[in-house]
Amino acid sequence: MHRKIKKTIKYTGYIFLSLIIVLIAGISYLYYSADMMQPKHEPMIPMREVSYADTIIGMVPAEVIYNDTLDLRFYADNFLRHSESGLWELFVRGDALERGDAIGKLSADLLHHQEKVFIDQIHQIVPSDSYLKFLRFFIVLFNRNLGRNIPEEYREEIYGISLSCTHDYDFIGTPYERQLNYHSAHDLGHAMQDYMLVGCSSFAVWGTQSADSSLLIGRNFDFYVGDAFAENKQVAFYAPEKGYKFASVGWPGMIGVLSGMNETGLTVTINAAKSAVPTGSATPISILTREILQYASTIEEAFAIAKKRETFVSESILIGSAKDGKAVIIEKSPEKTVLFTGKEPNRLICTNHYQSEAFSEDERNLDNIRTSDSPYRFARLEELINEKQPLDTKAAASILRNRKGLQETDLGLANEMSINQFIAHHSVIFQPEKLLMWVSTSPWQCGKYIAYDLNKIFKGYIKLKQEVFIPELTIPEDEFIETPEFRHLLTYKKLTPLLLKKISRKEKIEDHTLKTYLASNPSLYYVYEVVGDYYEAIRQPQQAIVYWRKALSKPIPKLQEKERIQQKIKKHS
Repeated sequence: MHRKIKKTIKYTGYIFLSLIIVLIAGISYLYYSADMMQPKHEPMIPMREVSYADTIIGMVPAEVIYNDTLDLRFYADNFLRHSESGLWELFVRGDALERGDAIGKLSADLLHHQEKVFIDQIHQIVPSDSYLKFLRFFIVLFNRNLGRNIPEEYREEIYGISLSCTHDYDFIGTPYERQLNYHSAHDLGHAMQDYMLVGCSSFAVWGTQSADSSLLIGRNFDFYVGDAFAENKQVAFYAPEKGYKFASVGWPGMIGVLSGMNETGLTVTINAAKSAVPTGSATPISILTREILQYASTIEEAFAIAKKRETFVSESILIGSAKDGKAVIIEKSPEKTVLFTGKEPNRLICTNHYQSEAFSEDERNLDNIRTSDSPYRFARLEELINEKQPLDTKAAASILRNRKGLQETDLGLANEMSINQFIAHHSVIFQPEKLLMWVSTSPWQCGKYIAYDLNKIFKGYIKLKQEVFIPELTIPEDEFIETPEFRHLLTYKKLTPLLLKKISRKEKIEDHTLKTYLASNPSLYYVYEVVGDYYEAIRQPQQAIVYWRKALSKPIPKLQEKERIQQKIKKHS
C-alpha cells in the first residue's frame, strides 16, 4: 500500500512537471513568436539643392536647420515651429516613411521629453527597472499581434519616427516597439482604469441651434497623466501622399488622431466608453480615427472604415461632416459598431456612455450609466446648450470652460461631474464648413483659444516669419484665471501629488500643509464626511485615493454644512 502511494505521488509529480514544461514552452513560443511587423527597409534620405550665384551645383543630404529667432526648424520640405501661443506646430508631407523620418528628425528632443515623462509616470507605479522588464514580457504577450492590426502605412510612419528616438529605455523595448505600444496606451489606460483618466465631453450643433446655421463642434479631451505630459501640446498639419490633408491635435510622436479635421471638413473626436478588460490587442482607437480622418470625406465613408476595423476597447467617435451638414456618433465596441444620429434635431451630445438602441440593454453600458458621472455631464451640457443657443464659437468655449453643476450648483474645483475638470490635455472647437479650428492653450482650456484657417494652411499660404494662427479670431482667456479661486486651484493641483505620495509611503503630513490643502478646494471637506477623520486615511493609504475621488465627485456642502465640517477639521488639527 505504501509503495502504491509513493508510485502515485511520483507519477502525479511527473504529470505536474510536464504540465509546467508545456505551459512554459507555450508561453515562450507566444513571446518569441510575437511580431510587431517592423518595416525592413530604411527611409530614403531627403536631399536638398546646393546653389551658388543662382546656379544649382549639386545635391546634399537634408539636415535639420534651426532658426532660433523664429523658434523654427526645417527639414527638407517639412518644418516645426514653436508658436508664441505655446503650441508646437508641425507641418509634414510625403509618404509614410518620409513623414515619420521628418517628424523624428524635427522633434527628437520633444520625443525624448515626452517619453521620459511617460516612463517617469510608470516608474511611480512600478519603481523597479527589473519589474519594468518583467512588465515588458507581459506587454509583448498581450500586444503580440499589434503590428498586424495597424495598417502598414502607419507602421512605416511610426518606424520612421522611432529612428530618432532615444535608446535610454531599450530595457522596455526597442524604439519601434515602444512607439507602437504607446499608441495603444490610451486604450489600455481607459480599459483598466474605467476611463478614470479619460473622461471627455463633446457636443455638436447645426441649423437652428447654431448662430450662423453651420455645423459647430466643441470638445474637451480630458486625458491626464501629469501636467508635464501636456507641456508640449502639438497641432500637426499633414499633407500625405495618399488621402486627404488634415490637422490633428496631440503631442510629439502621436500619429493617431484624438481631435482633428481634414480638408473636406470632416472632423473626428473620441470619447471613451466602459470596456471589459481586453484579453488581446486589436486596432488602437486613435489609429482607426487617423484612418477615418485621412481617407473619409462623408459620414458614410467614415462608418465604413470604422466597421472594418476590430478594436479592443469601447469608444464613441463623434464625426462632423461639412458635406453632410451634420454630426453623428459611431458607437464602437469590440463586438459591434453602430451609427447613432441623435434623438433631438440639430444637436448631438457625447460624454462617456452609449445612447443608441443597440446598446440599451448592454450590461456594461447600463452599469456605466448607473455608476459614473457621464450622465450628469450629459445633462449639464443639455442645460448649457439650451441656455446659450444659438451657439457661436465664444459660447462654445464658455460651455467647455464651465465648472458649475446642474442649475449652477457649486461643485468645487476639479470635480469629475463638471464639464471643466481642469485635467484637459486640449480643448478644440471646429467650424467644418468654414475649415476653421480653434485650439486651447495652457492652462487646460482656461487659456486663449487660437484659430487656424485650414483653407490657407492646406493651400500653402503660410508666411513663416508670421504666426500661423489668425490673431483677430482668438477667443480670449477665461476671466477665471484672474481670480483668487484660480490661485487656490493651482495650490490644490501642486499639493495633490505630494500628499498622495506621502500617504502611499505612510509619511506624516504637517498640519500647515493639510490646512493649506483643505483651504485650496472646498470639495475636500467631503473627505471628512466620507472617512470621518483624515488621519484614518493615513492609516489606510490604499483607500485614501478612493476617499478623495468620492469627495471630488460631489457638490460642495451648503454654508451651514461647511461650518459644521470645518469644526470637525479644527477638532483634528
